[in-house]
Amino acid sequence: METPGSNWQGVFPAVTTPFTEEDRVDVPGLHRLVDFLIEGGVDGLIMLGTLGEGSVLSPEEKELVLREALAAADGRVPVLAGVAETTTRAACRFAERAAALGVQGFMALPALLYNALPHETLAHFQALARATDLPLMLYNNPVLYGVDVTPEMLAELADESRIVAVKESSEDVRRITDIRVHTGDRYRLFVGVDDLVLEGVAAGADGWVAGLTNAFPRESVALFRLARAGRLDEARRLYHWFMPLLHLDASPQLVQHIKLAQALVGVGSEHVRPPRRPLQGERRRAVEALIRKALDTHAEIEDLL
Repeated sequence: METPGSNWQGVFPAVTTPFTEEDRVDVPGLHRLVDFLIEGGVDGLIMLGTLGEGSVLSPEEKELVLREALAAADGRVPVLAGVAETTTRAACRFAERAAALGVQGFMALPALLYNALPHETLAHFQALARATDLPLMLYNNPVLYGVDVTPEMLAELADESRIVAVKESSEDVRRITDIRVHTGDRYRLFVGVDDLVLEGVAAGADGWVAGLTNAFPRESVALFRLARAGRLDEARRLYHWFMPLLHLDASPQLVQHIKLAQALVGVGSEHVRPPRRPLQGERRRAVEALIRKALDTHAEIEDLL
């Protein structure tokens, strides 16, 4: 019998959360975005991650986002809930509530605001894995969150059967190989940094937790599938067109970047929740020019889609 989550692979966007001008969750906008992504060919959805601005949503808003995403997806792809709480107890309670809503799994961070020691990090993920019966993707992002889940630590977690996947965002593509060396095929490995996806797939990644997919799902899916199929000449051609956009994911302003891209392609707005603010001044002009250049040269890669 297949373990739940053991078949996770492909492109799983970390979905943005649309807001209205009044700073409320834009439910119709969320439904449109989910449809856009699924129609673009994505293999799963991850709600309430960094891009989903989960850390600034109230508990009620988080549940609203999950309910509406599940309704919009309507079983077409798995919907995962990002788990990013400040304590292990809060993370487990949130996971229980999300499971009751019907999500198909989780993408879990270490406890925020505390740079845990390795044994504390292991205990956090063990407790979370045992909080529900659902599969879990462990999210490793030492660059942003200050805690590194090393290949050796993943080997220690291998007995936790519900931890089925790893989103690897250390920005060191060698980690994909190091994890395989330490754990074999125990985990599904997902590239977690947009501008390392081709390198990560070449190293053996099974999937991609993607950011720019929120605005360019067909392009993301095509790039990933070409890379997995070993069609490297075509993949490189698409990657070269896409790379200036993919760099926008590797920035502290990734939410503003990607929401601007969504606005320019007509699938969302630039509304973000304070303390974030939409891009302004020269930075906004530079990012908008980059996105418009990609749109203007899109015909160069349309045969690959």
